[in-house]
Amino acid sequence: MMSDSFAFIIHPIDPQRDVSRKYPLLGKLPVWLIDFLSLFFPPVYISEITGIQSQSNGRTAQGWFIACPLTPTRMMSLPPQVVYRKVIQTGRYAEKLGAKILGLGAFTSVVGDGGITIAQNLDIPVTTGDSYTIAIAVKAIHKAAQVMNIPLNQATIAVIGATGAIGSVSAEMLAPDARKMLLIGRRHDKLNQVADKVRSAGCRHVTISDNIQTIQEAHLIITVTSALDTIIEPQHLRQGAVVCDVARPRDISRQVADKRPDVLVIEGGMVKVPGPVNFGFDFGFPPQMAYACMAETIALTLEQKYESFTLGKDIKLSQVLTIDKIADKHGFKLSGFRSFERAITDKEINRIKSIGQNNRLVDKTQLEADGQTVVGPVPL
Repeated sequence: MMSDSFAFIIHPIDPQRDVSRKYPLLGKLPVWLIDFLSLFFPPVYISEITGIQSQSNGRTAQGWFIACPLTPTRMMSLPPQVVYRKVIQTGRYAEKLGAKILGLGAFTSVVGDGGITIAQNLDIPVTTGDSYTIAIAVKAIHKAAQVMNIPLNQATIAVIGATGAIGSVSAEMLAPDARKMLLIGRRHDKLNQVADKVRSAGCRHVTISDNIQTIQEAHLIITVTSALDTIIEPQHLRQGAVVCDVARPRDISRQVADKRPDVLVIEGGMVKVPGPVNFGFDFGFPPQMAYACMAETIALTLEQKYESFTLGKDIKLSQVLTIDKIADKHGFKLSGFRSFERAITDKEINRIKSIGQNNRLVDKTQLEADGQTVVGPVPL
């Protein structure tokens, strides 16, 4: 066994689809029955992960995917202590396999206190991966702005859920490049605190709001709320906008994809893992690609930095910069986008870009004369 090792907890997001990837017959059960049964299943060994190799020093690492069987519906409806018990049980399985660090995927990273209780009940360190998730989300916004021909120094950037850990640090990182920043959240006192940080980071024009309608003026949007239902609908977005949805459950309605062909929706970015990596399991990504939260766990392993790196609801900018530097050193790279849980091709992006740019050139006065609704300002 290799000395540098990790485990990463996954769980079924789309119960029928994800369960059928491992157990085809079980995946045919009704969703309500899969939800019910998920509490009674033990942790499930999914696969061994091999082929990871640092571009910096050639160090290798191995890992394992382990599934906590709980569905999102169960995680959000059961008492936190019940969910903790199930995730801790899965973490102890990781310890038995020989993992030296544990990454929490999807809802296991946000339930309750963001991994603190889970870490306290295990003998190995735990990370949620949220620090590198922020780094990659910010890089994804930069890349998406570039491919959509949106100059950041002329753009309005909105952060929805700006008072949360991911939202506040994302706003701080984007501030130096933005013409204007729009911070949206529920609590004005906390929004004002984030606004002060954003101004200190270099953005002079900062607006706070508790109204989702105000994102109509934003060219670029990062959204990361804790809402249980979607909050962004087709009418909320201006022409040619880019939305980076980091939230789980998703903040953006699927209707946006159906009704707004001019808008680019991405779920953060896909990260290319260094080396001829084989995940041993199809979790819906192209080969060698991983979620940023997975990549944080792997990068810490290659760095032999076995500590609970990202835990809880408070993330510091310094943590994000540190993990970004570590990941960059070992050869992790942003490599493509996902939209509504599938990879989005360059051809699709070019089509969205073309429609968005054409829409920006449409005469707003003529549209209004024709009785059509114009969503937000038309020119960039």
